[in-house]
Amino acid sequence: MDSVPFPIRTLISSHFTNLSQKSQITMESFLQPRKSHIIGIIATILILGSVGIRVAECRAARRLASIDYPAISCRKHSAVLTDFGGVGDGKTSNTKAFQSAISNLSQYASDGGGQLIVPSGKWLTGSFNLTSHFTLFLHKDAVLLGSQDESEWPLLPVLPSYGRGRDAPNGRFSSLIFGTNLTDVIVTGNNGTIDGQGSSWWDKFHKDQLNVTRPYLVEIMYSDQIQISNITLINSPSWVVHPIYSSNVIINGLTILAPVDSPNTDGINPDSCTNVRIEDCYIVSGDDCIAVKSGWDEYGIKFGMPTQHLVIRRITCISPDSATIALGSEMSGGINDVRAEDITAINTESGVRIKTAVGRGAYVKDIFVRRMTLNTMKYVFWMTGSYGSHPGPGFDPKALPNITGINYRDVTANNVTYSARLDGIEGNPFTGICISNVTITLTENPKKLQWNCTNVEGVTSNVTPQPCDLLPLKEKIDCPFPDDKLPIENVQFKTCSSSNF
Repeated sequence: MDSVPFPIRTLISSHFTNLSQKSQITMESFLQPRKSHIIGIIATILILGSVGIRVAECRAARRLASIDYPAISCRKHSAVLTDFGGVGDGKTSNTKAFQSAISNLSQYASDGGGQLIVPSGKWLTGSFNLTSHFTLFLHKDAVLLGSQDESEWPLLPVLPSYGRGRDAPNGRFSSLIFGTNLTDVIVTGNNGTIDGQGSSWWDKFHKDQLNVTRPYLVEIMYSDQIQISNITLINSPSWVVHPIYSSNVIINGLTILAPVDSPNTDGINPDSCTNVRIEDCYIVSGDDCIAVKSGWDEYGIKFGMPTQHLVIRRITCISPDSATIALGSEMSGGINDVRAEDITAINTESGVRIKTAVGRGAYVKDIFVRRMTLNTMKYVFWMTGSYGSHPGPGFDPKALPNITGINYRDVTANNVTYSARLDGIEGNPFTGICISNVTITLTENPKKLQWNCTNVEGVTSNVTPQPCDLLPLKEKIDCPFPDDKLPIENVQFKTCSSSNF
């Protein structure tokens, strides 16, 4: 497929499936051999001079060396982490240096904004908070290392749309990079790395030693105009990128890596967000590569904030035990108007999977998917109406989700075990399913029942192998995909400069 953003290399799953739950992906073992990746995203890199003397105050200094990069906003003021006592030896904690630098730069929010540059080095840090009209820029040889000291991870209350933590009923640790109630915030670089050093967190999870929920790598809440781009994120303790209760979010050019047996290392989880663009990302994960969410049972129903107007394109996923794109299972605020195209998956459990259950309420509707290329899959199509984890016994058994308007077209899948497993809810079928122009080639030992369908309604056209009777053939149709553009697709990047290296 011409639009796939990365070469499909034989990389791949055998290397990761042999990793133990304690193992972590290292820069040496994975990143060094990999070619420069985000096609069409990084602007031309210009080296304009040798490294100059770093300035010690935040000001628009004469550029001695600069790198141009794409961003939604450029900044007038710039500083380097070492200006605030940062030490890049991989051993010294830089939590206070990050906090001091960001606090200092926050004074420029109304005067062109501030930019913090993390230069080459290994920068050990605990959690720190971003500010508005701010850019965090990681040099290509910069590595942020998540601290192993729990005291450097502040505790936060549970999310109101979830009612409890995902790992434990109590609170949750703040993410490594966190922000709330922000406007115009950017986390970017020329492929610098954020390493969550998640192995110790995975061990605690498996040993049931957690009283609160593990931290994520990047979480931004109640915010508007967010860009997360052109960085590598590895070994997250749990979810990797989590925008929640936010709008106008662009996530692009990310490389996200975790051992395929690491628990709950979802790649990108847009959660109760509006106007989101996710594109040109390469994800190897122990869970769903992209998981679209909007709250959990009665808490999500009460909070009532959907994820809507979401475009996902040019994504490559490897996740042997999970989905390329999951819708749910926490979808109790609703999921609406999702457009996914030019999706590649290799050795992944399923393509686009819908996960819901009695008690979720709300809806998943108007989902449009086209041009998927899938290789070595358990399922091509998978919908589950009995994904039954609940935050507690208080869910309403009468809160039935409405799953309708689900459209797939132009899919090629090879080495497949099951073509489809589509299980709606008895008395509450999933409706308006349309599947067209699909060619599935089976593994040497496929399951005899290729299309397992219950409580679903819809149509198919030009699909091989032949679908189930609940999705009867309708000649010569193409399932719909919107022609209009979402507002977030029209957002253009500016060319900004990172200087003072």
